[in-house]
Amino acid sequence: AVDACFRTAQPHIYAVGDVIGPPSLAATSMEQGRRAARHALGLALESGAGPTPAGIYTIPEMATVGLTEAQAIERFGSAWVGRARYDELARGHIVGETSGLLKLVADPEGRVVGAHIIGENATELVHVAQMAIAANFDTEAFVENIFNFPTLAEGYRVAALDIAGQRHAARRAAA
Repeated sequence: AVDACFRTAQPHIYAVGDVIGPPSLAATSMEQGRRAARHALGLALESGAGPTPAGIYTIPEMATVGLTEAQAIERFGSAWVGRARYDELARGHIVGETSGLLKLVADPEGRVVGAHIIGENATELVHVAQMAIAANFDTEAFVENIFNFPTLAEGYRVAALDIAGQRHAARRAAA
């Protein structure tokens, strides 16, 4: 057991990584070690670390960050979910990867709270969502900004447009 600064019950002993349990990811362990070392040296710590991405390096790759759709619904009462299938993306066709999927999860106000990706470069693409969650971005940020074309990252814009369409339809139905 450790506290927020990774101190054990013995305040001069720190523990990080696999020894303290999940998520047992190298990048997470490195960040825990960095934060523990800063604390041990009396250096200021930034506000809490943002969401931790996880990647599974299989074929196809899988990656996730933030809340799942079910967790978002449990926390907020509802959620918006946008999907971008790789077969909808020109880059998916170019690289021959048409079975992948990028799923974007947003809270009822449209703020990005999670993303889940399966397919080529999933473990690279997940970091875009990680930054969106950390920055408290609305899905409209993906709609209003330009993505290089053709790229798999364009899937964020496609998924955000999916959510925008759902939000628009819900507003019209409520009017």
